Amino acid sequence: MVDTVPHGEDASDAKDSAVSAEDSAFDLKDHAQKATVEYLRRRGYFEDLASVVKRILDESLTARGITVHSVQARAKAPESFARKAETPSEGRTGPKYPKPIDEITDLSGVRVITYLPSVLAEVDALVNEQFRVVERSDKGMALRDTDRFGYQSIHYLVTLSEARTALPEYAPYKIQVRTVLQHAWAEIEHDIQYKSSVVIPSEIRRRFMSLAGLLELADREFQSIQDADKALTEVARANVERSDFHDVEITPDALKAYLDKTLGPDARIAAWNYNWAARLLKKVGFITLEQLDQCIRGYDDDRVSRAIFGTRQGQIWRLECLLIAGMGETYIDRHIFEDDRSKSTWQRWLRDLRAAGIEIGSYDPRQVPEEAT
Repeated sequence: MVDTVPHGEDASDAKDSAVSAEDSAFDLKDHAQKATVEYLRRRGYFEDLASVVKRILDESLTARGITVHSVQARAKAPESFARKAETPSEGRTGPKYPKPIDEITDLSGVRVITYLPSVLAEVDALVNEQFRVVERSDKGMALRDTDRFGYQSIHYLVTLSEARTALPEYAPYKIQVRTVLQHAWAEIEHDIQYKSSVVIPSEIRRRFMSLAGLLELADREFQSIQDADKALTEVARANVERSDFHDVEITPDALKAYLDKTLGPDARIAAWNYNWAARLLKKVGFITLEQLDQCIRGYDDDRVSRAIFGTRQGQIWRLECLLIAGMGETYIDRHIFEDDRSKSTWQRWLRDLRAAGIEIGSYDPRQVPEEAT
């Protein structure tokens, strides 16, 4: 190794400077090591604290009917704490955190990951109601202002409110709220060494920018799709209420609204039943509720049900009875279940209907002229 001595200093001065620098570096590491020992001793407390906050959020989200991808909780990893405790001050005259256990504010962390950006606002309101927010920061805005790559999320520094607990004051901890795609970016970014667009190679920089843009566009598109789906659902329900079935596409929600209106509500029917029935209707050729209404219009669902079963069946069973009455053999040929046993059962249904004096139709939704629907 070759040592160089600055002009105007002798070897002994340089040696003293080197020793001083080594002592400073050693002191900083020693400071971090001692703080980490203290943190390890108390880490169980911070794990419990994170669990408490997660439970509060889980219960509050459920009570509000807010659906999220997940709520994650953790106490800061010891190695991560040590690195942060070793951070020098801006003037490099000492540690940035003289009392790390008291001054590092993310020892307990909770992360709420949503599916869509619109849910962020709902979670934001919930956090402000359930906790005392000490600090709120939008990381997406911060990254844009500092010329760094990254993806947005909202960070909170909070404490438990006095209304929440009468226990001694808890240490501050952080909550992060982000969408699934924002979370995916954050996890990728964690392993990326380039943090500033100033130092990243131009080719990689372009790819980073494209990816960040695509993720943001995907988030917006997911939100737009959900908004459009909600709007279409509301329009479909309104049309069903007016008995205007022409442009209402068959979906589980639209089918439920139609059956509730035409056959009467049935609280016993689970959501998956409407999913199954909508899939069946698509399989046999139906597209709109207007087609379904044309097929079963004129039939008495109670009479048809009693002709087959001897009793009034539930809503979905009555629908199937009406379908076989309105479509006849066509319904049997296109049914999801095409085994011989099922076919023999449906053939018996047809015989029972004829025996009861009920005329069997031959409606085929695939053969109905477009203008008729």
